[in-house]
Order: sequence, then structure tokens, then C-alpha cells
Amino acid sequence: MNLKILRSRNVTEGVDRAPHRSLFKALGLTDEDLSKPLIAVANSWNEIVPGHVHLEKIAEAVKRGIRTAGGTPFEFNTIAICDGIAMGHEGMRTPLPSREIIAASIELMIQAHMFDAMVLIASCDKIVPGMLMAACRLDIPSIMITGGCMLPGVYKGKEIALSQVFEAVAKVKSGEMSEEDLKLLEESACPGPGSCAGMYTANTMACLVEALGMSLPGCGACPAVYAEKLRIAEESGKQIIKLLEREITPSKIITEESMENAIRVDMALGGSTNTILHLTAVAHELGINLTLEKFDELGRSTPHICNMNPSGPHYLKDLYLAGGVPAVMKELKPLLNLNTLTVTGKTLKENLKSVHVLNREVIRPLNNPYHKEGGIAILFGSLAPEGAVVKQSAIDPTMQKFEGEARVFDKEEDAVNAILNNEIEKGQIIVIRYEGPKGGPGMREMLSATSALVGAGLDKSVALITDGRFSGATRGPAIGHVSPEAMDGGPIAIVEDGDIISINIPERKLDLKISEDIVKERSSKWKPPEPRVKKGYLYLYSKITESASKGAIWKKL
Repeated sequence: MNLKILRSRNVTEGVDRAPHRSLFKALGLTDEDLSKPLIAVANSWNEIVPGHVHLEKIAEAVKRGIRTAGGTPFEFNTIAICDGIAMGHEGMRTPLPSREIIAASIELMIQAHMFDAMVLIASCDKIVPGMLMAACRLDIPSIMITGGCMLPGVYKGKEIALSQVFEAVAKVKSGEMSEEDLKLLEESACPGPGSCAGMYTANTMACLVEALGMSLPGCGACPAVYAEKLRIAEESGKQIIKLLEREITPSKIITEESMENAIRVDMALGGSTNTILHLTAVAHELGINLTLEKFDELGRSTPHICNMNPSGPHYLKDLYLAGGVPAVMKELKPLLNLNTLTVTGKTLKENLKSVHVLNREVIRPLNNPYHKEGGIAILFGSLAPEGAVVKQSAIDPTMQKFEGEARVFDKEEDAVNAILNNEIEKGQIIVIRYEGPKGGPGMREMLSATSALVGAGLDKSVALITDGRFSGATRGPAIGHVSPEAMDGGPIAIVEDGDIISINIPERKLDLKISEDIVKERSSKWKPPEPRVKKGYLYLYSKITESASKGAIWKKL
């Protein structure tokens, strides 16, 4: 390694940098410490989020690895929001906008202090993609350790996860479940640290970071409480020095080819629809044009081979025990770009040489998938000219084609109240609008609404469409990311109660069945409503965010 060309020499070397060295020495550092590469350890640890409460232990292992390999580590923190705690109220406006704050905070810390490389430690929905965006933006040697999944809980002898608790609320409201059983379920579902146990957004993104090549093999599905996670963390600390020596940066790892690999893994896993937003945003940081059409193209040719909670019986720990992401990629090998570089310093092909699938029920062969197509489908049509997103693997076959009358709501709470008060009839299609990136603002997740439908037994007879988005814990006919959103005057803004909406997932169509004359008449009368938030960061976000179809990234100003 040529120490003279390290970025950190801008703050540690020469007579002019005596004041800088003095400040470093206030931390207890020595000249020997400052002669080594300075490695940032960006950590989203806090005491609020179950997926983060253990990350300080992972950071200690990372720093141990950095010191062993000859670097000097510096840990700092960024924010992290728990989507589950934020769900179903005003707080849900904040998680997606926080992604940009996380990326920017890391960018500023790295640039201000001229670190040579960084290790990123994160869990959960927006933190992982936010950190990945920062890595791409800065393009210095980087490696990520995701915090690991929560183990499933056990309720009356059966494994469960958080999604079942959300769905149970409607069962209590309808009298199907007692409050005592709900209490027992509540106390059983989340047994300890980690990202909620199913293939929700947090764990989907952890798997995709590994599929992109940005974390060490085995990291993505490894449970938070397993000792293996600490070993991976220490090895990651050592590996960052090797990446620095070889000048391997994110732009050499995250390419169009590795993005395609990640999308195929996403489709095979039946992952969260939120990954569409996040992969698109990450690609944007590197100038890669990732379109909705590309997701659909790859989804049509990638079988769904892992049937994970919330729509299937398996949990992330089952995936780990079956071989994890490496085993999924080994099964997908004929479909993947195998010459992509990874943070191991080796190609994907080299990484997969000794990998085997250990459980054929958890990871099925390509010729015997759960579904012939991938978990996510992209719909277009007169209701979504710029696209909409649906997790097709979580929908009952009887709802793949569906037509019904619209029940329109201008915010999530009104729709949830209507469901819980038994005001929704079978055969209807709930439309929740003005919940997009601008209109929300913040593009709230609708897990409370979809869980209420499932809990009320309506998930096979009622569909839900929104310009907002859905939690990875969602199952049932829930179509999100409808673009253009209502606040931009998209067709969803002019839907009225009683309009007929047609959903055809096999043909990728989402149509509002009213005449062109009615569309023109209603559009001429439409005016955007007053913004819900008129100050602070969310107001700023509403002014500078792009459409969901573009990843809800910031506009170019």
C-alpha cells in the first residue's frame, strides 16, 4: 500500500497539519496510529430499534479486525428509524425521507475527516440503502455488514413474526381473537435483537447487499444473535484493508451486471416491493439507469424459489440454515453474471465454487419453483402510466385478475377505519391516494391497511391500490407506487367511488375503466390539495423528491 497517496494524509501529514494531529491526539491516538490508514466505521446503533440494539457489539468486532489488519478505526453514528414503530400514524411519513439524511450524513462525515475507507454497519429498511447510497456517492473502498435477522417467535407451538401481530388486530376487532391471545402473541412475536424475522424490507435489502457483492458471503441471512455474525464482522474489518490496498471501490463492484444479479435474487426470494425504490436510488448514485421495465423483464425470467414469511412458511434463519444467499445464487447460477467483482476481491463465480444448497424445500431447484415468475411484478396502464409495483408471489391465484368498484380515500387512516368498521364489501377495490413521496409527504407504508384486510378475511376478495407503498410484511392484492402520484395530478387523483378498476397481473395491466371524455372533464377540474406538512424537513422533502418510479430520489436542482 502506498501510504503517501492515502486521503487521510490531507489531515495527518506535514507541518501545516500539526493542529489536526493535535486534535486527533486529544482522542488518545499516537503518531503510530496516525501513520496507518484511517478507517471510518459508520454505525446506525441505537436503543430504539430492535434491529440496531446489538450493533455496538458488531462494531467492536469490526474495529478489532481493522486494527489486526493494520488500520486505525473511527466509529461514528447515523440515525435509524424503526418502520414498525412508525407504522400506522404520522410517524410513517419519516422513514423513506430518512434514507437521504442517512446517505448525506455519512457523505459529510467521510469528506470532512478524509477517511481512507469505510465499513458500514446497518440494519433495517431505509438505513441499509441509505448507507449503500453513500458508499456509491463517495466511491472509496467500502464494505457493509448488515446486522442480521431476528429469530422467529413461537406462539402456541408455531413460529411467528411481526406480520402476524399486525394481522391479529383486525381479528380482535371482529371478535375472532381475544385480547388475551393478542397479548400473548404480542409478547411472543419478537424474541430478541435483529431485523424482523420474515422476508420484509430489512432482510430483503440485507440479502441484496450480499447479492450485489458489497458484503461478505453468508452475511445477508445470518441471524443477529449467531456468533457467526461477529466472525463475519471481524473478517470484514480485516477485508477493508485489503480492498484499500487493491483500490477496489463500490463502482467496481456495483455495475449493471451486479444490479441484474441482485434483482434476480430479489425475484427468487419474493422480496419486498420497497427494493424497487432502493435499488433504483443506489443505481442512480453510480449513473446506472435502472428502469421499472428492467425489473419486470428480469422478474418474468427468474423463478420464485424461496417461499418466505409473510406469504410463505419459512423465515430468514431457515434461509441461512439452507445455505443463505450464496446457495440461492448457486441455484440461480445459469441466470447470473458470474464475472462480477465482490468485496472478497474475487468474482462471484469464484465465491460460489464450494457452495451447496442444504435444504431443497427452503431453496427449490429452478425446475421446481414455487412460482414460474419472480416475486415482484410491474404494472402499467391508464391508472399507472409510469408504473406500479405488486408482490405477485404474495397474492392468491384467484386475485391475479380482478375487477371491482373503487372505494376512494385520501389518507390511510380513513381507509383503515372503514375496514375495521366493516364498511368495505367483497369485490371492491380500495384506493388510497395523496400518500406518495410528495403528497404524503414521505410515501407511507400501508401495513396497517393490508393487515386489516387480511385480519378481516378480505385478502381474497378486496384489492388495495395506492400511490404510497407497502411494508415487506404485506401479503394479499396490494398494488403500490402508482405513478404519477395524486399530488402530481396522476390518474389516481381523479378516481371516484364506483369507478371500475381492472387489475390483470399476468398481463401487467392496471386500468381505470372510464371514458376519455370523463378523464378530460375531471382532470380540468382537479387542483392539488394544500400540503399536509408546511415546515421542516418533510416540507423540504416534498419539494425536492422525485416520483416513486424514479426511486423517490432528490431532483436535480
